[in-house]
Amino acid sequence: MLLKENCFSKRYSLLQVRLTIVLLAVSLFSIHYTSGQSTNISGVVNTYHSVVEIIPAKSCIRVNNTTGLSASETVLLIQMKGASVLTANNNTFGDTTSLNTAGNYELNTICGIRGDSVFLFYSLLNNYTISGKVQLVGVPTYYSAVVTDTLKAASWDNATGTGGIIALNIDESLTLNAPVYADASGFKGGAYVVSNGTCSNAAPATGYVYNANTTTPQNGAFKGESVFDVTAAQSGGRAGVANGGGGGNNHNNGGGGGANLAAGGDGGGNSSSTGCTANLKGLKGKALSSWNGIKIFSGGGGGAGHSNLNSTPTNGGGNGGGIIFIRAKNLISNNKKISANGGLGGPALSDGASGGGGGGTIIADIETYSGILTIEAKGGDGGLASDGLNIKRCYGAGGGGSGGTIYFGGGLPTATISTTGGNAGAETGRDPACNAAVPAMAGSSGLTVTNYNYTSSVTPANYCTAIPLPLGIIYFKALLNNKQKVLLQWKTSEANSEKLFIVERKTSQENWVQIGKTIYDAPLPLYELTDEYPVEGTNFYRLKIISPGNQVSYSPLQKIYINAREEKIKVYPNPAKDHITLQGKLPADAAIKILSGEGKVVFSKQVLTNEQTLQLDLPKLAIGIYFLQINTQVKKIIIR
Repeated sequence: MLLKENCFSKRYSLLQVRLTIVLLAVSLFSIHYTSGQSTNISGVVNTYHSVVEIIPAKSCIRVNNTTGLSASETVLLIQMKGASVLTANNNTFGDTTSLNTAGNYELNTICGIRGDSVFLFYSLLNNYTISGKVQLVGVPTYYSAVVTDTLKAASWDNATGTGGIIALNIDESLTLNAPVYADASGFKGGAYVVSNGTCSNAAPATGYVYNANTTTPQNGAFKGESVFDVTAAQSGGRAGVANGGGGGNNHNNGGGGGANLAAGGDGGGNSSSTGCTANLKGLKGKALSSWNGIKIFSGGGGGAGHSNLNSTPTNGGGNGGGIIFIRAKNLISNNKKISANGGLGGPALSDGASGGGGGGTIIADIETYSGILTIEAKGGDGGLASDGLNIKRCYGAGGGGSGGTIYFGGGLPTATISTTGGNAGAETGRDPACNAAVPAMAGSSGLTVTNYNYTSSVTPANYCTAIPLPLGIIYFKALLNNKQKVLLQWKTSEANSEKLFIVERKTSQENWVQIGKTIYDAPLPLYELTDEYPVEGTNFYRLKIISPGNQVSYSPLQKIYINAREEKIKVYPNPAKDHITLQGKLPADAAIKILSGEGKVVFSKQVLTNEQTLQLDLPKLAIGIYFLQINTQVKKIIIR
């Protein structure tokens, strides 16, 4: 029986147990891995889910759709918007008064899903405001992964409040045979639309805020998108809004560049000496605060240039760069690029050009780097304004977007790293009879931060163990003993009629595998099973119950983390072919075994040595995952 409860569900009322007898079950060593253990990835690998409610006391996230999410999966919870800004129609419009909970984020792990509710293993660290576009992003975990074609973020969609993020967990190596690309995946640039020919050198065209949907005339072009959601009445005009660039005003002024933790550049101004001559350029997007790294943001959109001639849709403001999170032990870069650059501002002919998007955010929690690597969160260049040598008529180019932010978990790697601001758009084809040029400005350079710790809770959530259990099960829990073995316990009610219990385990490197099973015995409501060989790192456990009629249900997950043993022995090369080398504190009398994925001993050797390094020649083994056992220590090895 599959349960469909959500955050509000009460636990089942079960019969009280009057008799407890422990059944000791024999642990089965049965491991199966997906072949090769290196997964080819490309395109969009994340799933994106709009959050409709958060219940912190239960570490419960209710989402619009749980499709693609699964228990034990890593997830990224992030609020994309929700800042407060000044809204008076003057030069203070768009100044951020408070970020509120905008930019808050954290990583967590799913312990169970019931209906539309996702329960997390750890308590939430941050507060979130649902109206601020909170999304839950599914983060795939791979043992090793190869990017075979461009890895992308789904573009940000403000209507659903989802997208714009690439996030990966890699236990071993990430190999780049293609780029990781979140360029222009963040906040949208101002849309480029055509005004009628009316122009004004005075009010009402001198304001900072307009409804950009009104085009008879459009006194202010669309602003770039930001962490503050403007209303229709606030959608246009030269004032930037938070990290979004301002739109050029009537007539033919350039749009401002978007921003992140640094400011964008102002757009260029109209410098005509006849007709519409007012310099009412779009102003830059404004720098946000990371609150010492607690908050992360997409790049702000560039503002659109004011237009009354050219209606090319691509001429709007550049989109901001998206967000990339990568955790990996090794990165093999192969001269490929990881980027979250802002998009280019649209060019214009005899019109105002648009601002570039602000650079996005990259978090690289990577231990070692090899190969030539480029990593970028650059601002987008402002759009080119071609005046077309019109007599006495000269118009504004687009401002450059600011550089973004790159966080490294350690020191700076040997790589080409760039968070430069976007260049100011040039103005060409000027008539010498125009007034002095009002050039666009470049975006400011962004930030590079080292020794960064990304936000992830380690405080267990009490409610995770209280998710409603299948009928007839009182509890299921996992306990780690002082011998680094895991004891699984579950208790049933006397009214229970399940016929078969199967304990399954999953790590990030494997699918769910059976480690033990037992048949229901009515007088025995308490059961135990020991996992003799938990894997170093995270181990997930669940109880699979098969009832009469072959109905299948599952318990919520239990999670155990196994620290590396004190006498850890390094094994290399791994993957291996015909030999391995052991290095470290080797026992003087070492019983060395290699076991297949099914637990069968395929190699055995007794070694007497006082050496710190030992090379072993291997028998011919099929490609796959094996376990190297040295006395009581267990290490995974890959044969290729």
